[in-house]
Amino acid sequence: MAEAASYDVVIIGGGPGGYNAAIRAGQLGLKAACVEMRETLGGTCLNVGCMPSKALLHASELFEAVTKEFPTLGIDVGAPKLNLKQMMAQKADSVGALTKGIEFLFKKNKVEWIKGKGRIAGAGQVEVTAADGSKSTLSTKNIVIATGSEPTPLPGVAFEDGKVVDSTGALSLPAVPKKLIVVGAGIIGLELGSVWRRLGAEVTVVEFLDRITPGMDKDVATAFQRALTKQGMTFKLGSKVTAAKTSKDGVELTVEPAAGGAAETLKGDVVLVAIGRRPYTDGLGLETVGIELDKRGFVANDHFKANAGGVWVIGDVTYGPMLAHKAEEDAVAVIELIAGKAGHVDYDLVPSVVYTSPEVAWVGKTEDQLKAEGVAYKAGKFPFSANSRAKINHETEGFVKVLADAVTDRILGVHILGPQAGEMIGEACVAMAFGGASEDVARICHPHPTRSEAVKQAAMGVDNWTMQA
Repeated sequence: MAEAASYDVVIIGGGPGGYNAAIRAGQLGLKAACVEMRETLGGTCLNVGCMPSKALLHASELFEAVTKEFPTLGIDVGAPKLNLKQMMAQKADSVGALTKGIEFLFKKNKVEWIKGKGRIAGAGQVEVTAADGSKSTLSTKNIVIATGSEPTPLPGVAFEDGKVVDSTGALSLPAVPKKLIVVGAGIIGLELGSVWRRLGAEVTVVEFLDRITPGMDKDVATAFQRALTKQGMTFKLGSKVTAAKTSKDGVELTVEPAAGGAAETLKGDVVLVAIGRRPYTDGLGLETVGIELDKRGFVANDHFKANAGGVWVIGDVTYGPMLAHKAEEDAVAVIELIAGKAGHVDYDLVPSVVYTSPEVAWVGKTEDQLKAEGVAYKAGKFPFSANSRAKINHETEGFVKVLADAVTDRILGVHILGPQAGEMIGEACVAMAFGGASEDVARICHPHPTRSEAVKQAAMGVDNWTMQA
């Protein structure tokens, strides 16, 4: 075993949390190392999550646009022909370029990338096992756990390459399935289901709950499901999958009503299991420093401190939304705390986005949450069907909803279903971070014609002076 190298901070995991923590540590003059067991940096998000899925979402949207939108716009190019091999190749090229970009940033900020699987071997000690089995030990003042999460398996349904797949497998199917069954109506299942629907698959979504996208404002979720149904997706809500049987012809799922009742069989070529993600702590050596997991497998913390021995935790492996941008904020905060600065993340202002078409984005409280908390609020709502830019672009599905305190007018939540919702939600995040009122947004000049005017008009609607609908 090699002699221990010494660092100010060693980060285990090279995903959005880990690599941003490493870069920030380098910026602040800390001697930092990042241990990553993949062959490339970027973690799940960059390699088999956020980025490749967005590449396929974009490509599949353009593929469908050729057939459905181009003729309306006066562009006649004939029937499109899918080259799935090239679509996957351009996805891989984009991901490869991004991983190389992180390597460049490591070098720029004097961060050392240690290739291998990291394991805490005691206070201030990280053991790294390389791909060839060789081991080395890193000595450090601080250890940051940033190991992320993995897909949650479904009891009774075993993964089988090309037939029963997780999100990683669904990103690299060799052919378009005739029938795709998605188990789980959350963000990942709906995004990937929409990709394959646009490319020609018949998509059925099975969800245990009686609604899609838990956590989303119910008003928005209802409209969102209606939009996806109109596009061709089929939903079986309030249903649980109890078994799966694979054969050369595909997969048979046994599905029962969640409330009890007779079972039925669903047949598909491919089944995507997307029922959520769970923290990844396999072989991490937490017991060597007295860290225990809670019943859901998360590492508890107090302002990112997992214990008093210099072990910190960020991202999906601990509490808060399992989102790449949340992990990035955790990363900056934890390193600034280690460096003696004031690190903080406001988890009430972490936005969520579903990158389907139309997109959905939200930040802050939903109406159901405000009602449950007994908060008096007012709501302003504006449809994209009344927005000039959306009408010109034939993208009028959806609306913006602004929720504000009934007394102070402070914005409590913003919910958007519509074109480029993920880009527009940033305005709401900034306004809310500064304690802004709905009137502030309503009276700020927005450029015309833009989709963002829908946010302004919805804010105006809180006080009942919407002018364009």
